[in-house]
Amino acid sequence: MDMTLFIQALLVGILCYLGAIETPWAFGITGGFYTLGRPLVAGFLIGLVFGDVTAGVLCGLAVQAVFIANLSTGGATNSEITYAGYGGIGLAMATTKDPAIAVTLSVLIGQTFGLIFYNTRMALYSFWNTRAQKAAENLDDRGITLNHVYYPAISTFFFRAVPVWLAIYYGQGAVKWMLNNVPKVITDIISVLGGVLPALGIALLMSIIIKNKIQLIFFFAGFVLLAFAKLSMIAVVFIAALVAYVVYLSMSKPSAAAAKTANADVADDFVEDEDLF
Repeated sequence: MDMTLFIQALLVGILCYLGAIETPWAFGITGGFYTLGRPLVAGFLIGLVFGDVTAGVLCGLAVQAVFIANLSTGGATNSEITYAGYGGIGLAMATTKDPAIAVTLSVLIGQTFGLIFYNTRMALYSFWNTRAQKAAENLDDRGITLNHVYYPAISTFFFRAVPVWLAIYYGQGAVKWMLNNVPKVITDIISVLGGVLPALGIALLMSIIIKNKIQLIFFFAGFVLLAFAKLSMIAVVFIAALVAYVVYLSMSKPSAAAAKTANADVADDFVEDEDLF
């Protein structure tokens, strides 16, 4: 038994549990789902666990780009992002540390096993909720606490930490075997798809936030500054912030002018009414 990998896989599984939206131990949704549950943060933490923060962050960045436009409507979701982040990045870090492989594994895990465990857990929560409601009707404080706090937390740990731990510990051998034995053309296809998927995620995000095609000019300007002017990402961020502020001012000034005109019209009407008398 590889104790090092065993402990690393277990730690990643625990982090996946802490990143769940219903886990209360990491300041609830704020510190859990919206912080620990993000693939970029997951990549950093997994990098710490595996002793290679740079590779972890690169894998997390690639996976974050894929799921950057991931939306959940009510309780429905098309992919379980925390399973995808910790499962896919964890497996990649245990094998190749290749961001493209991390993306491929994350999409596979998030949209298959992740959704299966997610829906199973939601169904089980209905059972605990029913028991908690009956305990409340019977004024059973202990039953309310057990069925509303402890049993759901244990269920979440079982359905999150355990599958991710097993996937990394036992799955890394299968991933290594596949990468070493499948034809090279297959691994090349996986790498290409892994590189394309982040671009697809960004494109989906752009389709959501861009309301007017003229706004594409800003994206093309940023591309030119990065690709041809050779500016750093930090410099482009500062330029983008300045441009955004100028655009905001230009959009707010007409509103102020219109308000001033409206006030002037009201004043004129008031004077005209006085003249009538």
